Amino acid sequence: MAEANAQEKKMSVKECFIDRELSWLQFDLRVLAQADDNDIPLLERLNFLSIYHSNMDDFFMVRIGSLMHSKALLPDYRDPKTGEDSDTRLKRILEEVAAQHDRAQDVYHHLYYDLKAAGVEIVDFSRISKLDESMAKKFFAEVRDLLSPRIVDDKHPMQFLGNKQNYLASHLQKGVKRCLGICSLYRVPPYKVVEGDGVRKVFIMSHVVRHFCSALYKKHDVRESCIIRVTRNADVFVEGEVGAYSSDFRAKMERLLAKRKREQPVRLQIDGAVSKQFHNALMKQLGVDSAACFVGTVPFDLGFGRELAGIPGLKYKPRKPVRSIDLRRGEYIDHLLEHDLLLAYPFHSMAPFIDLLYEAADDPRVSSIRITLYRLSSCSKVAMALAYAADRGKDVLCLLELRARFDERNNIDYSEMLVDAGCTVVYGLPDLKVHSKICSIALQGADGEQRFITQVGTGNYNEVTAEAYTDLSLITADKGIGQDATAVFDALARGEVPPATEHLLVAPRGFRKQLLGLMREQRALGEAGAITIKCNSMNDQAIMKELIACSQAGVKVELFIRGICCLRPGIPGMTDSIVVKSVVGRYLEHSRIYAFGTGADGNPRRIFMGSGDLLNRNTQRRVEVFVEVKDDGPRADVLEVLDAFRTDREDGWLMNADGSYTRLREGDGSRSQERLAHYFMNPARMVRELPARTLGPLAAEPEAEIVASVESEAITTVPAPGIW
Repeated sequence: MAEANAQEKKMSVKECFIDRELSWLQFDLRVLAQADDNDIPLLERLNFLSIYHSNMDDFFMVRIGSLMHSKALLPDYRDPKTGEDSDTRLKRILEEVAAQHDRAQDVYHHLYYDLKAAGVEIVDFSRISKLDESMAKKFFAEVRDLLSPRIVDDKHPMQFLGNKQNYLASHLQKGVKRCLGICSLYRVPPYKVVEGDGVRKVFIMSHVVRHFCSALYKKHDVRESCIIRVTRNADVFVEGEVGAYSSDFRAKMERLLAKRKREQPVRLQIDGAVSKQFHNALMKQLGVDSAACFVGTVPFDLGFGRELAGIPGLKYKPRKPVRSIDLRRGEYIDHLLEHDLLLAYPFHSMAPFIDLLYEAADDPRVSSIRITLYRLSSCSKVAMALAYAADRGKDVLCLLELRARFDERNNIDYSEMLVDAGCTVVYGLPDLKVHSKICSIALQGADGEQRFITQVGTGNYNEVTAEAYTDLSLITADKGIGQDATAVFDALARGEVPPATEHLLVAPRGFRKQLLGLMREQRALGEAGAITIKCNSMNDQAIMKELIACSQAGVKVELFIRGICCLRPGIPGMTDSIVVKSVVGRYLEHSRIYAFGTGADGNPRRIFMGSGDLLNRNTQRRVEVFVEVKDDGPRADVLEVLDAFRTDREDGWLMNADGSYTRLREGDGSRSQERLAHYFMNPARMVRELPARTLGPLAAEPEAEIVASVESEAITTVPAPGIW
């Protein structure tokens, strides 16, 4: 009897979980909804649609690729959360992708007509005017010499199609013989924009080439043609291939990148209506199953919005990050030895942190700088500052993670640059990615004692994404935190997994265990307990089971999770004390905050922030670092972030018990990101935070002076759509 009850309880817990990939697709659906939101400026909607398609690229390369590997190598493996095998999961996932594909087609067509009404016309070649066709013919003539059409038949095999590259595919006939024509569009510009009579016309160049493709095959009749694009599996990091930690690690990564370029196709996209015969021929040539083949009319490149940014009213009003504190280079270290500083991106500029690195390079008290690097911008100011510090004689250690997916090439290049500059560069651990965002500056205090300034962040040291992602960065001279950071870097420098520490929560040895302990403390308090978590994703079963137990004990659990959430809220008797909320707005929500308990002031008793989410990879297979926020000023800032999410009724989505989401549209003026922009960028607030010794002439006209200073420091690079 007891065994039967235990089994019933086990099944009930399993019913609280949702498939990770289906949850990922729910997030993509929320991004797609932004593209169809009339309250958002038109070109921003177009950008959201582009982001959606970029997200789907990554979904197929990473998650579908992984599932296909699992299906082939481990056919009997079942997902521990849902109990489904890979074949069943893959079928359900591709059905959801197909439904979203149809939805994305509808969204594009809504945008097409809305853009046309705003004076932006995407040329439709099915009903092109004589004037536009004449212009298109001119554009075709300009690129004709860049095109090398090839025939595919019994004597000429199919050429290799590059990942995410556009090709013109043509169904050809010569006499009674039929064959396939393939022409790479790799060197063809994606679009041309021309203006006339107050209208801007967008010519999609792949459509231009398709329209005149008969000129490419003069000895054949073109029966039909389309634009095709394949997505290849990027799940190539097989255990053992990079497991041996050695000086040859970088060379191994080079080989893996070359291998990834030629992995099997996991998706075929067709732009244009084609016959069933031609459709089947393309699938057969590329070895793609029909469930992974998608036909539509949406151009594969929607980046033409960048050419239209000058049209008034079609973009968000520009917003430049501000300096959160008015210090000059040479003043940071002394100030930070006495005061913690919190930077909140994208509202705050990264300039103070970069200035701190340069100041550390020039300060004779500083002996070393140590930092973990995961993703850097293409022209990284952080990397330049580290190189400068090494040139100034500082001991600079950079742990550069070469396995940051899709940034491998960039990181390999930076590793070479930093080594040449005199930095000591290590490449991570054999079996664990180092995903932490931590920097430690060691210096000698006035009393001769070793001091540390430690920075712990939720996001990368990347000036470009810092203007598009919301992240937090805490800089502190707390002695215990500095000593723990030293222990982390000492272990990493030796190629060892960092130990659990007292003042930092460090995954994989400490974070999960310590987090579960904090949750159990709240569970013991019953209805007086409180847990608030803001992160990007969650699928760790141990964490989710503990949250279920907390809910059953009456603990109030708030989960602000942007993307994947494998825990269903609102299930009676199981998760009815849990609320799951996702915010999708102008910026990508990226900060990770963990808050526990209720203090005398009604606010959380303990607050932590750091680099990792609650995915299995973050808690068990990566090095992540989290710091407790203790200082009153930074605590107030973090609490403001949490409260802004709690009250967001415009950009917020509530997760339902079935795993779907319902959009909240209950009140104007409650957008969390707009509230936080006003909070963090308020000049009056910045003046109050300035140390008295730096005010000087600013006291007379603080707002004008600070804003002028801010604008000169703004980073103006515009981030391209990526996995958002």
